[in-house]
Amino acid sequence: MDSTQGGRSQQRRPAVTTTQRKNPHMCQHQPACPTSDSADREAARPVASHPEQGWSLLCNGVVLFEDTGELLPDGQVIGPHRPARTDRIVTAA
Repeated sequence: MDSTQGGRSQQRRPAVTTTQRKNPHMCQHQPACPTSDSADREAARPVASHPEQGWSLLCNGVVLFEDTGELLPDGQVIGPHRPARTDRIVTAA
């Protein structure tokens, strides 16, 4: 499509749409933080923290929620997974 503005012809490019999110390479740390698909992805450093809203953005693109749920850069949701407490083991008599 061409349009004329002020006597000049400008060509408009069609908008590119995609359903995939790209994982920006935010981690500049040495050694590098775990990737978003690693089992230890929660060990990455936070780059933005909003405790009043209950979430933090990690440098690997993972959004970590206060309840231990996660949102991965590809859109996958990981439900809350609080670690089992081992300091209060009760033995039945």
